[in-house]
Amino acid sequence: MPSAFITGAAVGQGNMLAKKLVDKGWQVFAGVLPGAQTDLVETENLILVDQDVSDYDSVRQSAEVVKQKLGDKPLELVMNVAGVANVATGAIEGLPLEELQKLFAINTFGQVAVCQTLLPLVRKAGRQGKIFNFGSGAVAASPPTSGGYNMSKHAVHGLTMTLRIELAPFGTQVTSIWPGVVYTGMTENSRQTTADSWDKQPEAVKEAYGHYLKRGVCELLPQIIETRGSSADYVTDGVLALIAKSKLKPYYLIGKKDAEPLKYMYKWLPNSWFEAIIRSSYKIPSAT
Repeated sequence: MPSAFITGAAVGQGNMLAKKLVDKGWQVFAGVLPGAQTDLVETENLILVDQDVSDYDSVRQSAEVVKQKLGDKPLELVMNVAGVANVATGAIEGLPLEELQKLFAINTFGQVAVCQTLLPLVRKAGRQGKIFNFGSGAVAASPPTSGGYNMSKHAVHGLTMTLRIELAPFGTQVTSIWPGVVYTGMTENSRQTTADSWDKQPEAVKEAYGHYLKRGVCELLPQIIETRGSSADYVTDGVLALIAKSKLKPYYLIGKKDAEPLKYMYKWLPNSWFEAIIRSSYKIPSAT
């Protein structure tokens, strides 16, 4: 029976991935934030593990649980799903740096810590070992006023690309998962969330950028989220289909109405054209 560790499994995509893998006959270690509410129920093949990815001691302790349970057996799959979005939002000029550090602690440094602690077990799996680091379609599109989130996910892809080189001699496969908008708790109430985020920015920033950014962020971005997103079921099925691949690409854009069409523009269009399309989506002009 193959085994997997999934971070951020209390709710959302991580939760759904854990359930689907168990149904497919996997033994799943589900990382759950201590104290978080979840509908996961521990069974012989679903082991709930307390894990706060932003707390390195917690990550190390969760890895020890896996080692003790597996004994001499390898860990075939790690899915680094845990992440947050609505932290450190706003134009870069007014970005709260303390919040940015918290964002990176979860989205980026947490993934590094999980990889560090579980890699010895994954390497034992040889060519069967795989690591899926969850980034975002924002790596390609970089929405305005989401700079903190965008940067944290760009860094995740940097982690992936480095691991692909370092782990090549062991046969370990590593990829970045770039979902588009996914309908989970993270994207609920997008209109209120974007409005609150705009209001929290410094007055000087709102005055300088309001004419160019406010409509795009508070009206057009929620509209994109509401009309172009994918169900968590669709995205998680797309992720699970990658497990059978013997050779993983560096990244996969997954999202029927947004991410998957985006991959062709991202790959083939000149940068200037692609940036112009992104600006046009948010009605942001270039300098005249």
